Amino acid sequence: MIQLINNLPDNVVGFEVTGEVTKEQYEATIVPRMDELAKRQGEINYLIVIKTDLTAFTPGVWFDDFKMALKHFSKWDKIAIVSDQDAIQKLTSIFGFAFPGDSKDFSLSEYDEAVSWVS
Repeated sequence: MIQLINNLPDNVVGFEVTGEVTKEQYEATIVPRMDELAKRQGEINYLIVIKTDLTAFTPGVWFDDFKMALKHFSKWDKIAIVSDQDAIQKLTSIFGFAFPGDSKDFSLSEYDEAVSWVS
């Protein structure tokens, strides 16, 4: 499930991910808000809190995420990934080199720091 995180600064869009994550959820929740933020701000500051295993993401989600990354390639400013999973933190390091902007991983206990950094 993907839920919008409210009460973030206007220049940040954030989501919390739990349980299974489907392509349909991704397209209905994340895509429109990313498009809106990129249009409104001219850049994307993105916070994602992942409280589920990577295996909970259906294959279509990974493809849509890649398309989103390319669609807004020059607009990525900061990406804060909050999770206690080593695999997710390793992916942050790997993909951080492939896209412009800064990305940083945080543990769940560092949520407030992540919000401050991405803002």
